[in-house]
Amino acid sequence: MRRLCLLLVLALPFAQPPLARAAEEEAGTIAVFPLDRPVTEAPTGEDILLGSVGSETFHDLVTRMKKAAKDDQVKAVVLLPGAATLGYAQIEEMRGVIAGIRKAGKKVHVHADSIMMRDYVLACGADSISVVPEGILVVYGIRGEAPYVRGLLDWIGVTPDFMTCGDYKSAAEMFMRSGPSKQAEEMNNWLLDSLFDTCVRLIAEGRGVAPEKAREWVDAGLYTAARAKEAGIIDAVQFRQDLVKSLKTEFGEKVKFDRKYGKKKRDEIDLSSPLGVFKLWAEILQGPSKKKSTKTAVAIVYVEGPIMPGKPEPSPFGSDGVAYSEPIRKALDEAADDDSIKAVVLRVDSPGGSATASEIILDATRRVKDKKPLIVSMGNVAGSGGYYVACGSDTIFADANTITASIGVVSGKFATTDMWNKIGITWHTYDRGANSGLFSSRKVFSDAERKQMRALMDEIYGDFKGHVVAIRGERLKKQIDQIAGGRVFTGRQALDLGLVDKIGGLDDAIAHVAKQAKIEDYEIRVLPKPKTFIDLLLADLGGDEDDETGTLSLSSAWGPRTTSLFHAAMPYLEGLDPERVRAIEAAFQRLSMIEKEGVILAMPPIEICD
Repeated sequence: MRRLCLLLVLALPFAQPPLARAAEEEAGTIAVFPLDRPVTEAPTGEDILLGSVGSETFHDLVTRMKKAAKDDQVKAVVLLPGAATLGYAQIEEMRGVIAGIRKAGKKVHVHADSIMMRDYVLACGADSISVVPEGILVVYGIRGEAPYVRGLLDWIGVTPDFMTCGDYKSAAEMFMRSGPSKQAEEMNNWLLDSLFDTCVRLIAEGRGVAPEKAREWVDAGLYTAARAKEAGIIDAVQFRQDLVKSLKTEFGEKVKFDRKYGKKKRDEIDLSSPLGVFKLWAEILQGPSKKKSTKTAVAIVYVEGPIMPGKPEPSPFGSDGVAYSEPIRKALDEAADDDSIKAVVLRVDSPGGSATASEIILDATRRVKDKKPLIVSMGNVAGSGGYYVACGSDTIFADANTITASIGVVSGKFATTDMWNKIGITWHTYDRGANSGLFSSRKVFSDAERKQMRALMDEIYGDFKGHVVAIRGERLKKQIDQIAGGRVFTGRQALDLGLVDKIGGLDDAIAHVAKQAKIEDYEIRVLPKPKTFIDLLLADLGGDEDDETGTLSLSSAWGPRTTSLFHAAMPYLEGLDPERVRAIEAAFQRLSMIEKEGVILAMPPIEICD
């Protein structure tokens, strides 16, 4: 409560009368986009009380930038790279948006304190790049790292026993091997080659140099701002106030620098009035409006994060980044039944997960397709289960740097008896039923159990390939077994193989499906609608049976309760080596899914790093 009051009080002095706003409009605007906050795929509810204010969806960011291109009041655009970590596919899409702004006759300037590889690939699309004096540029390319924990498992006495369908399905190699197989090595190299080639091409095109020159810059890798300018990698070495001064010289002293350009405002509430403050309080306490829009719409349904069955246990502290099948299924069914929604885009940014949950989502897409156009837009990653849910669409959009495919199946378990013996704990087991120990950690699979598991995996793998062949048909450029087998591709490679249909971003997908639906004037509607803490609280207190988000929990934000050594050491490890910690977390997340599901559709946890 104190925090909200403070925010409201601080907002009062900045309220501006209409005449002042009109004068600013006449002077013109520089649209400033600070990339210093989290950028998500799916939207989250903004909670003033608990501090989730500030994050923005990638689509909203791109939409605001496109608005600047069309706005006559906007004289130029400034991008300020910061803490927002965009994936390479998102960067590629933003490069297209920057090109649109420049085509509209407006210059785009990028200014940074320091620049990493991802920042630089994005910045090269601008008219000018400037870095502060003594700023550092680290543009040494990209690398991929995959963890292998077999040595640790051997040391603690745990025996891994995993199986895959497909020679290139390497998701379980982290547990079974101390390094990659020949097939995994080959696949990781073709994947990194494609990603790197696209990055070099984007740098070369943006800076107007030959690809060989761009490659030379990247191979050198590390620059001070002064050396980068001398090499032609950037255009200026200056402080931010110097950039501001030069823009004011060009557009006039009264030009307005708008760091919140295009963001939605509460037009109905005047925070300069005490009555407006009370009105805001009333809105919060009354909870969400139940009124639904009836405007013609294109719906976006997000599949973001690992795919899991069921529904989430929500937290007021934010989303847990998991794509649960139940709310996604419900959102797709709602989109199918709502006559005001004329078309649907399924936006997928997921490394896969549960085979069961993936099938539930795929089945829901079929029900939408029976009634209206549905297409898929792939984000940074849409592999394994992520491709499974996407393959039902007649048209799939991907960026050249999207990581996709990984058509294959993984299953397995750990045998931990030797580990317990090492610390003096023994177990005695009583079995009833020939296969009661199938997923027991007591021992590895017996021959009979392995045969059963292999039959189940082959059936799921066959269904996966069957879905792809049934939908993609003659568009596939090779036999399915030459494309599947766990092979991972970039979007550009997937296009050549017929696994996707078009290279393009989310807005391209929206425009395409709207054309299919023969609509021109429409709104974008996200389903399911993101919920704030107040929404969750009121739904929980009111017992809203139609709410698919589950029961309010204050503990779920912190993940599963555990006292494991790894989780106890996490805060220290993350500070020392955050990139590798993320890779280990991804590995154990997949293990958790295997324990719950038995058979999963998941990609290998390779971490793509700057």
